[in-house]
Amino acid sequence: MATHVSCFNPGPAKVPKSVLKKAQDEFTNFQSTGMSVVELSHRSKDYAEINSQCEDRLRKILDIPSNYKVLFMQGGGTGQFSCLPLNIRRGESPVFDYIVTGTWSSKAAAEAKKYGKVNMVFPKPEKFTSVADEKTWKLDPEASYVYYCANETVHGVEVLNPPDTGNVPLVCDMSSNFLTCKVDVSKYGAIVAGAQKNFGAAGVTVVIIRDDLLDTAHPMCPIVMEYKTTAANKSCYNTPPTFCIYLIGLVFEWILEQGGVEAMEKCSAAKSKQVYDLIDKSNFYWSPVDPKYRSRVNIPILLGSPSGNADIENLFVQKATEAGLIGLKGHRSVGGLRASLYNAVSEEDTDRLVKFMIQFEKESAN
Repeated sequence: MATHVSCFNPGPAKVPKSVLKKAQDEFTNFQSTGMSVVELSHRSKDYAEINSQCEDRLRKILDIPSNYKVLFMQGGGTGQFSCLPLNIRRGESPVFDYIVTGTWSSKAAAEAKKYGKVNMVFPKPEKFTSVADEKTWKLDPEASYVYYCANETVHGVEVLNPPDTGNVPLVCDMSSNFLTCKVDVSKYGAIVAGAQKNFGAAGVTVVIIRDDLLDTAHPMCPIVMEYKTTAANKSCYNTPPTFCIYLIGLVFEWILEQGGVEAMEKCSAAKSKQVYDLIDKSNFYWSPVDPKYRSRVNIPILLGSPSGNADIENLFVQKATEAGLIGLKGHRSVGGLRASLYNAVSEEDTDRLVKFMIQFEKESAN
């Protein structure tokens, strides 16, 4: 394998090298404590400062209003499939509206059915390549919340503009495009995001939730999953994933140093444009997603024809891996390729990928 590796893994994904280097330098002796971060008590002043700085940096990046709590939880985005319907409820027999646009929102809707009635805002499509016209949506005005996934990691469908849900709280899983673009937090009741794609390592999930939604949890909600308890204890009711929180704090610091979320958004647009421009000019690479909803961060690519060619795709992955381009195999449920262009993936990494794609197309034509 090449010594220069560009990582396009869909998650766990690339972390900025400067962040990894700082974590390495501090690993055995954090700020002259004589201990590693992984050894610090979560009740200590040293860890409390890590936790507080992490939250402060995220609030600064997203300009989070004061009436929202920032929580650091465990269980990933999948854990939030249960946390949301257990915590945000209206009435004795709650209804939850679900906008299903891919694998992850499908799984979220299936999980929510355990805790109430799920209203599918529009029928589940045969293929996840677009989003139904909002004029056809059937929202329940009495729903506890409306859920959508801002970016479907598997299918490459991204919804950048939050839907208008009136007085019903809007809930969003932003795991795979969190901090890649500006977000008006005040439009949401809750935002959830696993760290392992854009802002750290697997093991911690950020929840941003409006204060008025903290008092509606089901009595049977496990206390470790309860937003109100987590908020009241500053995410330390039980032992939190301390090192993971430390690491995302370093990534937040890196984002601020790069110019904040505005810089991330500009870079994300440039990287994805480079790849899509090549696809659109080619008769060899194909994008299965409606251009209106093409993801900037997870780009599915079919080779050889609009329906793909498994043999060519496997050869591409093999040659790309040999060239140091890692993690390009598509999800097993859809096949093809997938290039994940998260925040830590540089424009140089993307340029390497595009040049390889051009060369592979030329070689395949011979």
